[in-house]
Amino acid sequence: MRYYAPYMEWAKTRRHATYDLAGSNMLVCSIEEIPGARAAITLAGENENGYRPLLDAIAAHYNVTPSQVTTANGTSGANFLTYAALLEPGDDVLVERPGYDPLMGAARLLGARTVRFDRAWEDRFRLDPDRVRAAMTPRTRLIVITRPHNPTGVSADNATLEEVGRIAERAGAHVLVDEVYLDASAAVAPLAATRSDVFISTSSLTKSYGLSSLRCGWTVSSEDVAFRIRRARDVVDGTGSVVAERLSVLAFEHLDRLLARAHGILEANRPLVRDFLRSHPELEWAESTGTVVFPRVRGVVDASRFVERLLGDRDTAIVPGRFFEAPAHFRLGLSGDTESLRTGLQLIGEALDQKDW
Repeated sequence: MRYYAPYMEWAKTRRHATYDLAGSNMLVCSIEEIPGARAAITLAGENENGYRPLLDAIAAHYNVTPSQVTTANGTSGANFLTYAALLEPGDDVLVERPGYDPLMGAARLLGARTVRFDRAWEDRFRLDPDRVRAAMTPRTRLIVITRPHNPTGVSADNATLEEVGRIAERAGAHVLVDEVYLDASAAVAPLAATRSDVFISTSSLTKSYGLSSLRCGWTVSSEDVAFRIRRARDVVDGTGSVVAERLSVLAFEHLDRLLARAHGILEANRPLVRDFLRSHPELEWAESTGTVVFPRVRGVVDASRFVERLLGDRDTAIVPGRFFEAPAHFRLGLSGDTESLRTGLQLIGEALDQKDW
């Protein structure tokens, strides 16, 4: 199947683990953590081109105009609508490797061709404009980047991103930057779409704010691209959920508090993960600014057996690197419950020490 996304299938069907370090979502919020949430629930409201109070809230957050904002069903929905708005069958989409498989699957579903450029381990997964330039084809219409990078958590600096933008602009293409992890990131950077019209940024309340169930996603782009994305949504799903969008507006009213909560979780968790990685010489990794890290097991071609034994024997989940085309690695989430993370790291360490995989 041209649209198959193996990681998403695995994520939805894998066995539940007591110590689940496989997720990249921020620890989920309770409804009590958003004052007024219960009272805000209603089935009434107009949202033909997006619920206007939500468009206003997103625009104010980034200091752009509401006409530059489109809403979507999560960041994946925002990415798909962007593809649908900009791509024709036979177009080429440049996607980074290692990469998040829906970014490839969505292009194939629309009849476009995915062309890969590497974020190489030797460069500690740095975004390299020369690799992007070398991958360009006459049919390239879109370059796709995640910032921070999924699965490694490595961020792209502003100068590098601007150079990729110039490459796209010279080719008449756009750069889609999935920035769903950016707000919780340790790397402070402005939204890519605020730099120039060549960039389209996507994000949501999911990964940085602990509100994945709202499925509140969006794009920020030029007004012309935003109009095209809205027309694509007319075909895909029409509108969003008024219930979710009203709650999302309320979340934006408390966004500073939600972000402080996220940073508090990560400030507690990052040192635990850093100390763990440093204490295990059989692991090597690139420094992460995001909510995930992507260690490599030295001397191992494929760490899948290790991941499977860890789940089966120690009830602890991490993500096999094969789903990101880097099988010697595994992805470890930093943004869950601190005590579960602490215990899960201990169990991973025991499994590494035992070397029975």
